[in-house]
Amino acid sequence: MSVKLNFLNKASNKPSSNLILFVDESLKPTNLKKYLPDSEFSYIEDLVKTADSKKSLLKFDISSKKKIVIVIVKKILKDFDIENLGAELYKKVNNGKSSEFNLISDSFNGKNSNFIGHLLHGLKLKSYEFNKYKTKKESRIISINVIGNKNKTNSNQQLKFKALEEGTFYARDLVSEPGNILHPDEYAKRISSLKKFGLKITVCDDKKLKSLGMNALLGVGQGSIRGSYLVIMEWKGLKNDSKPLAFVGKGVCFDTGGYSLKPAKFMEDMTYDMAGSAAVVGLMKNLALRKAKVNAVGVVGLVENMVSGNAQRPGDIVKSYSGKTVEVLNTDAEGRLVLADALTYTEKIFKPKFIIDLATLTGAIIVSLGSEYAGLFSNDDKLSQQIFKSGEKVEEKVWRMPLHKNYDKLMNSKNADMQNINYVGGAGSTTAAQFLQRFIINKTPWAHLDIAGMAFSKYGGALNSGGATGFGVRLLNQLIEDYYE
Repeated sequence: MSVKLNFLNKASNKPSSNLILFVDESLKPTNLKKYLPDSEFSYIEDLVKTADSKKSLLKFDISSKKKIVIVIVKKILKDFDIENLGAELYKKVNNGKSSEFNLISDSFNGKNSNFIGHLLHGLKLKSYEFNKYKTKKESRIISINVIGNKNKTNSNQQLKFKALEEGTFYARDLVSEPGNILHPDEYAKRISSLKKFGLKITVCDDKKLKSLGMNALLGVGQGSIRGSYLVIMEWKGLKNDSKPLAFVGKGVCFDTGGYSLKPAKFMEDMTYDMAGSAAVVGLMKNLALRKAKVNAVGVVGLVENMVSGNAQRPGDIVKSYSGKTVEVLNTDAEGRLVLADALTYTEKIFKPKFIIDLATLTGAIIVSLGSEYAGLFSNDDKLSQQIFKSGEKVEEKVWRMPLHKNYDKLMNSKNADMQNINYVGGAGSTTAAQFLQRFIINKTPWAHLDIAGMAFSKYGGALNSGGATGFGVRLLNQLIEDYYE
C-alpha cells in the first residue's frame, strides 16, 4: 500500500468523491457549505453538533461510496502538531476500501502558512511500511488530490518535504534489512549507488583501513567473513571551500557481542545496531536531493561483530588511528571502537565546523531516558543548545547528559591508554561518551547522540507504524536549516 499526492487546481466532478475538509475548533461548519450539496451539508452539520470537541478528526459515511473526513484545526499548533495530525489523518483514510480523497485546501482558514504541507508530510511519514520480503503485498494506492489555491504548498516546499521523506525512508529501509542481506559488503555498495544524486562517495576497504592504522575499527570486524569499511559521503552545496559540517555514524550491521556474547533472547534485533550510520546516510541523501546550500560530510564505519577463530578476544590491545591504545575488555562494547577511528579521521581530514556522531551505543541510555529522548553528550554548549531546539521542533527530542573529567578514571587501563568499558559499574552511557571524547584530538565542537532507545520501536510512534524510525534524519536536517544554511 502506498500514498500518492496529486496537486490539482480543480476537483473531480465525480459525485462519489471522498472529501477531506477543515473546520476550526468552534466546530461551526458554515464555511463548508460551498463544498457540499445542501442535503449532505445539513447531515454533516447535525453530526458535528454532537461531536466530541476533544477529537482532532471526524469521519462520516455519507453513503457506501462516499466518506467525509473533517480535520479540526486548533488555534495554536506547532509544525510537529500538524504532522502528528497528518499521521492521524492517514489512519482515517487507510481504514476501509476507499482509495481516493479530495482534500479541499480552500476550506482551511487557519494562520499557519504551510499547514497543508506539514499535514501531508506527517501523513506520508506515517504511511511507511517495510514489506519487501512478504510474498503477498497489498497493492492498493491511496490517492489524495490536493485542490485549491489557499495555503498552497509551493514547489520548493514540496521538494524539501519529499527529500526529507526519501531520506527518512532510506534510513528506515537500511535499518529494516536483515543481517544476511545488509552485511557490510552490501551496505558499502548501496551507499556507493548514491553517487547518482551528486554525492562524492569514497569507500575505504580492509586493505586501505589497515594502511591507515584503523585497528580499533578493524578489530571489531575481524571475526566476520565480510569486509570492514569506512565510507565517506561528501556534499558540496556551496561554491566556496568553507569547513563542512560532519556527521559520523556507527554501522555495526549485526552485533552478536563477539566473545562477550549477547543472550539469545532478542539478539535478532541487533540488525538495528547500524541505525546511527543509517541516519547519516539518510541525511546525506536528503541534503543532495534538496540541493542544500551547505558543505557536509558523512562518515560511517561498517562492520559485522561475529564470533569465529579469528574474532577479537577480551583482553586484546589495539592501536587506534589516533595512535592511542585501547584494551578491549568487553567485545560487546564494540561501537565505541568503530566510532573512535571514524571520529579522529573525520576531524583530521576534513577539519569540520563541528562533528555530530550517532550510535545505538548503550542499553544504559534506555534505562535513563526510555524511548522518549536520545542522550546528548557534548563538549560545546552552543552546539548542544542548537541540537536541543531542533529536536523540539520536529519532536525528535534529545536530553543533555553529563561529561566530566572525573569519569575518565573509570576508563583508564593498567595495560593501555584506556579500556573500552567501565567495570566499576554505573554511568554506562556517560563513560562511553567520555571514551569517545578522547578521540576528538583538536577540540572541535562535538556532540554524541546515543539513539539506542529511539532507533527502533516495536509498538510504533506518532510518525511511524512500528519498526525502524529513521530517528536523526529530520533532527539534523532541521539543525542545518535553522543554523547553517
